[in-house]
Amino acid sequence: MPRLDLVTAGESHGPALVALLTGVPAGLVLDVAAIDAMLARRQLGYGRGGRMKIEQDRAEVLSGMRHGHTIGSPLTLRIPNRDASIETLPDVSRPRPGHADLAGMLKYGTKDARDVLERASARETAARVAGGAVAIQLLAALGVRVTGFLVSLGPVSATTIPDDLSEIERLRDASPLLCPDPTVTDAMIREVDAARDVGDTLGGVVEVRVRGLPPGVGGYVVPEERLDGRLAGALMRIQAMKAVEIGLGFESARRRGSDVHDEILGLADGGAHTSAAGVRRAGNRSGGIEGGMTTGEDVVVRVAMKPLSTLRRALRSIDVATGESVTATVERSDVCAAPAASVVAEAVVALVLADALLTKTGGDSMDEVRRNLDAYRAACASLLTPPAASG
Repeated sequence: MPRLDLVTAGESHGPALVALLTGVPAGLVLDVAAIDAMLARRQLGYGRGGRMKIEQDRAEVLSGMRHGHTIGSPLTLRIPNRDASIETLPDVSRPRPGHADLAGMLKYGTKDARDVLERASARETAARVAGGAVAIQLLAALGVRVTGFLVSLGPVSATTIPDDLSEIERLRDASPLLCPDPTVTDAMIREVDAARDVGDTLGGVVEVRVRGLPPGVGGYVVPEERLDGRLAGALMRIQAMKAVEIGLGFESARRRGSDVHDEILGLADGGAHTSAAGVRRAGNRSGGIEGGMTTGEDVVVRVAMKPLSTLRRALRSIDVATGESVTATVERSDVCAAPAASVVAEAVVALVLADALLTKTGGDSMDEVRRNLDAYRAACASLLTPPAASG
């Protein structure tokens, strides 16, 4: 069982979404306004639809916090839905290609896809973002920073992304697409407009960078401990995601080993990167993970989102109620939600890494976690310190 575990509940047009987060140490000063800010960022992005104009997501803390800090018990967050019309919405018998509609109807033996799409909807990710915002604050309290952003939209890719995380966030937050490369903003907007004009949709690729983790978080002893596998699984559990890569990712399959692996350099040698343990690396093509464990370099992970499956120019389908050939149901949706996916990816990466770090450190309170983490960092530094020369 994970040390830090998130369960969500609720439907797209139900009364509310709920996030239940267990394993949060006591003593974490929790900024609810920061949770709301992350929920608001999830609603941004050029190409979003009408639902984002209706909802103003805010988190209500129902349990697990007192006097502004966590108390060690399960943390429950509730996000009310303004559009809570689930009982009056019509049945849906024309499944959309690319959505959970048809497979879900067959799985649960229903001719009404409404029962499926209400939970399969990406609206559920608001609850994951709320839980992930807590994980981000927990990591920040331990000196770890998590930043997510858009790197490509349709055929347009960012060409220049700063290394400084504060600069990335400044540029990202100034962008209507949450992309830290302003030189591609106009081209991305044109792609969204062109798709909207013909009733189509667009996907994209988002990246999450994490700085400040010590080496050795994760594991190799059993497959379930491997951090790259856990991150890939968590990201692929986000609706509409189709591929994950860490570091060079797919590019590493096209290169030779000498052009993939990050050389380990002596402390006196030059190097582009210095890990949290003080070891120098020639680069970070591994994306901060080797053998299922962190190296101390930045963790760099990307995930690809397919175009959304609700098209105004609806694709062919069948009416499950009649068996007739029809066009698919058109639900209210976005032209492109890839910018918002960067916020969701940031949240789920934070949840995985916070759980892995707490598993490594142990501790029931934040003070205990900090002491244990400081001791581990000191042990890593001591292990890599050359013995003093004898007189």
